[in-house]
Amino acid sequence: MKTDLAKILSVSGQHGLYLYLAQSRNGAIAESLSDKKRTAFDAHSKISTLADIAIYTSEGEMRLAEVLTAMKQVEDAGTAVPGPKGSSDEIKAFFAKAVPNYDADRFYVSHMKKILDWYGEISKYASFDFVTDEEREKEAEQEVEEA
Repeated sequence: MKTDLAKILSVSGQHGLYLYLAQSRNGAIAESLSDKKRTAFDAHSKISTLADIAIYTSEGEMRLAEVLTAMKQVEDAGTAVPGPKGSSDEIKAFFAKAVPNYDADRFYVSHMKKILDWYGEISKYASFDFVTDEEREKEAEQEVEEA
């Protein structure tokens, strides 16, 4: 099954990733990818979908789906993915292989560690076969037609 990064949430102050389930009166209801516990986040929670996240490169921005796919290709080529608690040099070397044109002045090791953490969760609880924008638009059109 394909992973829709528009439905995978990162919540500031919360560890891990969440799957968006529904809108509540004053926020959102989501389920943790790791333990499947449901949580209601209020309107004050800083919630980001992974589809909205990008990193800085020398050519502009690179969407997170592309970054994760590049990381998976480097891993499949035989390079071990460092953990988020690995050394800064090891993490920078890995990202230099996966995204050689990343902007070192604006894409920090702390960002890399967060992406490594997300990469680990997606590899355990989802897939790297991501829903594209076109597929998402087509699905939305079908839902409108059925209504």
